[in-house]
Amino acid sequence: MTGFALGAEQEQWCGQLRELSAARLRPLADKGEPGRVNRPLLAELGALGLLDRLFTSGALELCLLRESLAYGCTEAETALALQGLGAHPVLSAGTDAQREHWLPQVRAGRAVAAFALSEPGAGSDAAALALAAEPDSGRGAAGGWRLSGEKCWISNAPEADFYTVFARTGEGPAAKGVTAFLVPADRPGLSGESLEMLSPHPIGRLVFDGVPVGPEDLLGRPGRGFAVAMATLNLFRPSVGAFAVGMARAALDATLAHTARRPAFGGVLADLQAVGHRVAEMATRTEAARLLVYAAAGAYDAGDADVPRRSAMAKLLATETAQYVVDHAVQLHGAAALRRGHLLEHLYREVRAPRIYEGASEVQRTIIARELYR
Repeated sequence: MTGFALGAEQEQWCGQLRELSAARLRPLADKGEPGRVNRPLLAELGALGLLDRLFTSGALELCLLRESLAYGCTEAETALALQGLGAHPVLSAGTDAQREHWLPQVRAGRAVAAFALSEPGAGSDAAALALAAEPDSGRGAAGGWRLSGEKCWISNAPEADFYTVFARTGEGPAAKGVTAFLVPADRPGLSGESLEMLSPHPIGRLVFDGVPVGPEDLLGRPGRGFAVAMATLNLFRPSVGAFAVGMARAALDATLAHTARRPAFGGVLADLQAVGHRVAEMATRTEAARLLVYAAAGAYDAGDADVPRRSAMAKLLATETAQYVVDHAVQLHGAAALRRGHLLEHLYREVRAPRIYEGASEVQRTIIARELYR
């Protein structure tokens, strides 16, 4: 890839992914229940080798994968991304035993992973989390903790098979006292419920009532959990932008097709200057977001020092752009786009959440400003 365009092989691969998502993944997504984990869809992602790509790809390839899947099947894209978000801390900070047990199952689509960071009182300010990890005196010399508290807005909860959980062990204030744990879903004291949300993917609440965890459940060292969380988010933030770009491109292409054939005022919609100018703006913003996402991913792959800033910029611009493009696509389609089952009705519900999760737009602006003044 140059700074401005993908190579021929990359373009071909993206085209194949778009076709695959429409032909093989869309039918499975349509059979799923909104707000629930779609295990047949996950199994197909595993059988196609796409989940394996989560652990073998660089940031740019991950972006191309997510963008291409999002264009044809947002549910497949989200199912894949959530597997990566929940399992990447196991890959980067887990023990050999944790990796050997869980990662093959995640790659195959047999085990559902989840990333449990947000809480009712700690969303954008992740360092303020309050889930308590108290020393477990019942374990004796072996050591261990009991987790007590709540997690909320957790994707794949409460149906995941394991959770990457961030809890306060108290080695220091704020982020310095956070530890990451791998918590299987069948641990005693762990329960949860599904939450009905605007977006169609599964989200829930988790309750920890003295859930036991030991040294064998640690992901990294005690007190270093916030670094595990941020390393994961720095990798996935540009690809959240890629997800948004995929949705924007789908909405843009639908708008081009619609306005080119929709009769209006003796011609078609595309003949109207106001329509043409709006479509031109949609296309320009989408292209700018795409290039910024690719640049951020390239910086991550190159090990550049300014990854936090560029990742934040990519997520911010791409998610805000996708909201703009989808909204204007709905406007140009008119009432038909509001009908349940229409592509744009679906995208309108999907596109709102990425401006909030993995750091809201306001948080991304804070990160950008902090990095600029550093």
